[in-house]
Formats: sequence, C-alpha cells, structure tokens
Amino acid sequence: MSEECTHDCSTCAANCASREKKAEDPKAGNPSSKVKKVIAVVSGKGGVGKSMVTGLLAAAERRKGPSVAIMDADITGPSIPKIFGVNERAMGVEEGIVPAVTRTGIKIMSMNLLLDNPSDPVVWRGPIIGGVVQQFWKEVWWDDVDYMFVDMPPGTGDVPLTVFQSLPVDGIVIVTSPQELVGVIVEKALKMAELMEIPVLGIVENMSYFQCPDCGKKHFIYGESHLEELAKSHNISVTARLPIEPAIPQAADAGDIEGVETNMLDDVLTAIENA
Repeated sequence: MSEECTHDCSTCAANCASREKKAEDPKAGNPSSKVKKVIAVVSGKGGVGKSMVTGLLAAAERRKGPSVAIMDADITGPSIPKIFGVNERAMGVEEGIVPAVTRTGIKIMSMNLLLDNPSDPVVWRGPIIGGVVQQFWKEVWWDDVDYMFVDMPPGTGDVPLTVFQSLPVDGIVIVTSPQELVGVIVEKALKMAELMEIPVLGIVENMSYFQCPDCGKKHFIYGESHLEELAKSHNISVTARLPIEPAIPQAADAGDIEGVETNMLDDVLTAIENA
C-alpha cells in the first residue's frame, strides 16, 4: 500500500501528476516563441509619456539590429499601434496569434489590434484584463525576440502585478515628469519594484525642460527637477531627461515614432542590454 502523499516532491521519487504540475514554469510563454529579455516600462500615473518612451526605446534598440517586440499591456488605454502607424487586425495561425509588424520590423500586440473598431472602449474588470495580458504572453506567436518591451498601464494595480508575476521580467524602466506630486507617486512604483525584487534599470524624466531654439536657454516649465535625488535615494545610477520637444509627440500622432532619433536614451539602452 502506497504511503500518503506529503506534497513535498523533494522527498519523494514517485512520478505522479503532482510532480509534473510542480515542474511547470508559471512564467512560460508561447512554446513556439523564444523571448530573451523582457523589460517593463512603468509609470506611477498617467499622462507622463510612458508609451512614447516605450516606442522610442524599442525603435532605438531595433536600429541597432536586434529583434524587438512590444506588448501593449495597457488594455483599456492602448496607444502603441497609433504611435507606430499600425492599423491591421491581428490574425491567428496554428502557433498562436500573429503580432502586427511595424515598418522597421518591430512586432507589436495590443488590444486595439483585436477590436472591430479601435475607438470602442474596453469596459472590463481587473481580473479579465489581467487574463488578457497573460494571453498576450502565452498565446501570441512572438517567434524569436531579443528584447520585448512591455508598455504597462499607470499605477501599481492588477495589471502591473499580473505582469510581474506572470512574465519573466528582467528589469523595469520608470517614466516620470518633474512635478513634485508625480515624484511622490513614482516612489510607489519604485517600492513595488523592490517588493517584487525586480531591478530598476533607469528612470526617464519626460518633459524635463524646454530649450529655447533662439537663445538655447533651458526653461523648467514644470519646476526644477528632482530626478537625481530620487534616483540616489533608491540607488539607481542611470537616468535620462527628455525635453519638451513638439516634434516628438507630433511624430507619435502621425504614427512615425520610429522616425524619431535621439541619443538621450543611450544610457538607459545600455542598462537594458546589460540587464
């Protein structure tokens, strides 16, 4: 007669269903895909340009040669297809859902690629939205990807938690702006990363300043930056500042974020590559 199961597989040699279940990787993705590095781009609140920074990072990395993908995890507010000028619907094959591909070869998956009308609202509760994010990871045929950027919804709620628990995230990049209130909220995102034991690779301060095209003087429209103090308090060595530059949002609105080239994010890209 067999002994009663203690549910401690480390002390048992039996080849049972429980052992097989324990051996499953809870963060395993699509079996036909191989994603080498996953980077989450997060913000403490909305309106700081997180999706734009995600697009700039992905486009800059793609220009270097590696294969790049973006998972738009902001299910109720997807904007990645818009800034890349992608309008076609996602299709399905035997291997899974086929992501759309931008003009430079970046693979993207977004809720807007699955809707009959991109302007239709997604009125779902948190658990359903979290399930969609898991489907994007497990059911999309990403094929071979060197760098996947995950455009997260703002805050520290259901979806960020789902991403951190369901995807093998190698590191996060936090996007912020100079306002004092935003700095307080960013602290929450930083502390969440620490709780989840995921390294913060860098902080990007968007709308940091405006540089006059005539005299070259920098004007801090939203007040003096506290980026360095914030980064130092959390032992983060990599920071970047993006100015208020009308050409960048104009390119995003026109679906041409890939046409924007800047070296201001080079240090963040290096940190991502070394993660």
